[in-house]
Amino acid sequence: MKRNNNPVKKTVLAYSGGLDTSVIVPWLRENYGCEVITFTANIGQGEQELIGLEEKALASGASRAYIMDLRQEFLVEYAFPTMQAGAVYEGMYLLGTSFARPLIAKYLVQVAEQEGADAVAHGCTGKGNDQVRFELTVQALNPFLRIIAPWREWDIRSREDALAYARQRNIPVTASERSIYSRDRNLWHLSHEGGILEDPWTEPHEEMFQLTAAPEAAPDAPHYLTLDFEKGVPVALDGEPLGPVELLTQLNELGGIHGVGRADMVENRLVGIKSRGVYETPGGTILYTAHRGLESICLDRETLHYKEIVGLRYAELVYYGLWFTPLREALAAFVAKTQERVTGRVRLKLYKGNCTVVGRTSPFSLYREDLATFGRDDIYNQGDAEGFIHLFGLPLKVKALIDRQNGIPLELAIPDYSHFKRD
Repeated sequence: MKRNNNPVKKTVLAYSGGLDTSVIVPWLRENYGCEVITFTANIGQGEQELIGLEEKALASGASRAYIMDLRQEFLVEYAFPTMQAGAVYEGMYLLGTSFARPLIAKYLVQVAEQEGADAVAHGCTGKGNDQVRFELTVQALNPFLRIIAPWREWDIRSREDALAYARQRNIPVTASERSIYSRDRNLWHLSHEGGILEDPWTEPHEEMFQLTAAPEAAPDAPHYLTLDFEKGVPVALDGEPLGPVELLTQLNELGGIHGVGRADMVENRLVGIKSRGVYETPGGTILYTAHRGLESICLDRETLHYKEIVGLRYAELVYYGLWFTPLREALAAFVAKTQERVTGRVRLKLYKGNCTVVGRTSPFSLYREDLATFGRDDIYNQGDAEGFIHLFGLPLKVKALIDRQNGIPLELAIPDYSHFKRD
């Protein structure tokens, strides 16, 4: 299957070190006759996955292996802005994989340009969303790069095929690492797909979860914590200033202990099929909850309500891989403006899988106890409400008057009680 049309000289491969990408290295060399350079982004997938990765890539036939620590950028430039937007896909998914892909693809392009490569490659399947996220980012940042997606070309159709291919070429892979689940892990979340989850009626087995305790097995005593935000960005935990990576790491641990952050959903993939995913996002769930709690006192009603609409569209754009687009950037500018006064402290309670806001305070709080009180106050004149209601309801009153002038009867459903038995 040698490809001589439009020859490729050098390709940069998004490399995880798993079975698929390990096999892709020799496959690219054999089928495209090109030099292969690997790129791996450290976005918090775990030290175990990064140990020996460079040596493994070189042993697979790569000429060079890049590994970059992008955890800080991942949170500051991707995760936190998405959280600030209140973006949640289909009401449950906090987009951990979705906003990781454009970051990885961005540096894939950067390495390709630095190395003078004429192509990039990825190990995404032809059924998933990730192929779209990677390729849209490449097109947006460097449309001259050729994109190679082996899963859409090769004859390998199963894990067994891939293992046989690796054995024939002495590629170092660990067959014993087989899992019935397809997982993606980073500092923000851990996703699970495949295996028994493909039956939407089947409850996930408890041993599948890796970041969170079962709520029923979580501690019987609640845990209280405080989070400080500056302009919508989390900056301190329990009064201790922390950098983004350390702060989220600690929140993941706390949330995991108390079973916070599990989501089981059947989502609509961009490619048109439904897919079941189970997500563990302990720290992210705490941050979303706290941020919403702080916004409730810092944002005026109209901004808060409109921002909810923006959040829905923002989530779609992120999920669809449209990060580097004018619309996403424009919405991000709107969100950034709304965050200018989202500064303050939130108190939360973690208990048996739940994360609840139990206190919030801010120097920019629009909440005033002297206005909200049900007790006596000297600021709010309740008599003013009568005029407000007359004006607010004026369109309804005018319609009713016109209907009566035109002989249109008022239609009110009259309940039928005849079927009820009398005592």
